[in-house]
Amino acid sequence: MDYTSIFNIVALAFLVWFIYSRFASLKGLNNLSPDQFQEELKGKRNYVLIDVREPGEVKQGYIPGAINIPLSHMKQKVGEIQKNNHVYLYCRSGMRSKQAARILKKNGFNELSHLQGGIMSWKGKLTK
Repeated sequence: MDYTSIFNIVALAFLVWFIYSRFASLKGLNNLSPDQFQEELKGKRNYVLIDVREPGEVKQGYIPGAINIPLSHMKQKVGEIQKNNHVYLYCRSGMRSKQAARILKKNGFNELSHLQGGIMSWKGKLTK
């Protein structure tokens, strides 16, 4: 086997791992439909709702009560989130909120939920 073949195999393995790590479900993360998400927010008292989109995206509208901690700042801001609260996350389509949940999980957060389909799937009220 020559070096080119070995390189191609390693590159393919890395690509497969990368795609899997981005799309695989996170153990302990509740994937909630828009209706379930809205219902959960009504029934809970000690929770924090985090919009992980960038500030320019948030200007287009956000779920009332949400705080904006962009995914790009999540590692630096994780200490500002209380661990005893249930954390609800959302983004535009649901991908970044899963990545934010991974960061929070690594930092000791256990009660995590995210909005499947992101704000694009949200049927409730938005604040601008």
